Amino acid sequence: MSILIRNVLLDGERRNVLIEGNRFGSLNAPGNAPADEVIDASGFAILPAFYNTHSHSPMTLLRGYADDMELFTWLNDHIWPFEAQMKPEDIYAGTRLAILEMIKSGTVFFCDMYWMEQESARAAAEMGVRACVSVHVIGFQPREAQLQTLARARTWKDQAEGRVTMAVAAHAPYTCGAELIVECHDLARELGMPFVIHLAETRKEFDDCVGEHGMTPVQYLDSLGVLDRNTVAAHVVHVTDEDAKILADREVVISHNPVSNMKLASGVFQADKLQKAGCRITLGTDGASSNNNLSMIEEMKVAALLAKVSSGPLAGSAETVLGWASRNGAQAFGLDAGVIREGALADAILVDLANERLVPNHNLLSNWVYSADSSCVDTVICDGRVIMRNRKIPGEQQIREQAKQSAERILARLSQAKAAS
Repeated sequence: MSILIRNVLLDGERRNVLIEGNRFGSLNAPGNAPADEVIDASGFAILPAFYNTHSHSPMTLLRGYADDMELFTWLNDHIWPFEAQMKPEDIYAGTRLAILEMIKSGTVFFCDMYWMEQESARAAAEMGVRACVSVHVIGFQPREAQLQTLARARTWKDQAEGRVTMAVAAHAPYTCGAELIVECHDLARELGMPFVIHLAETRKEFDDCVGEHGMTPVQYLDSLGVLDRNTVAAHVVHVTDEDAKILADREVVISHNPVSNMKLASGVFQADKLQKAGCRITLGTDGASSNNNLSMIEEMKVAALLAKVSSGPLAGSAETVLGWASRNGAQAFGLDAGVIREGALADAILVDLANERLVPNHNLLSNWVYSADSSCVDTVICDGRVIMRNRKIPGEQQIREQAKQSAERILARLSQAKAAS
């Protein structure tokens, strides 16, 4: 399969971009180069796609369900009871809704931390995106359930031509004991998979860890030997200078989730400190119940503005945060992607230069980070295949309707559970 994207704006020049198989073949192809599909992109620019490094995709079914609360009240009293009523078909429906939303805003990859990961993997495979789905354990689960979950990592088989991979996740240091965290990390290392964990998200988590272990959350995990270049740590809001050095030295992947952190009042990510320390920073949206959308475009803008509020106008440049959202995220998961380059995996976005948010085009990169929204995204290409054209995705109405029905069924089951208790 080959695609010729004719007369598209790339790095300020009109070019013909040829995709051969699942990689960029030429960025300066002849206008009459033979191809299976030709896209006239005269009014468009081509940009790197997004790689969302932390999400809970089925939580689209909880969008707007419990807002304006502190994290632990939100989790214990609302989120976890709702999730306890979710069945496999709900996980599948919620993930499909999440993928629909992500594609429409230019995202072609997500790292997911949730239950019944087989359903999220199935949805990603069917809809043509990339994903890294986690087998996910938490301390309050029965030991038998933990073992059954972790055993699935050993039998993992990708059904999507390499697009869908697996990770091993321990929820957080405050919900998982040391032995369970080490067990998850060591299994991930043995199988060559990423190890995913929430880390240093709130001040309470930070203070409790210092009180219990005499160490910050970062130092505590480091003492367990679970911080390395295959570790993906979500949030990482509350860190000391020593923490930043540890994270950089261990080459840990940090998934910065600015919108969720702000909405849950978790704190302000110390972008300048972590960047100067040499940390590997990426962007994630977290779940739709704490964001409440999955737009990496919005995430870029908020990340940039938050960095500037904390450290001055030169921090969080448009080029920097686009790198976090694209190139850094792809590289963190071993993907030769996140850039428009000959030989790289063919993941890309075509943006509509006639969209009012991109007019005038003094600086496309600035417009993309500070002005654009998902309405600017016309076409999305993942792994050399067009998965959205003219903002249309096959079956999208059915996806929305199935998700709506799932949410209604969950609420009915939750009501029955409360009445019975």
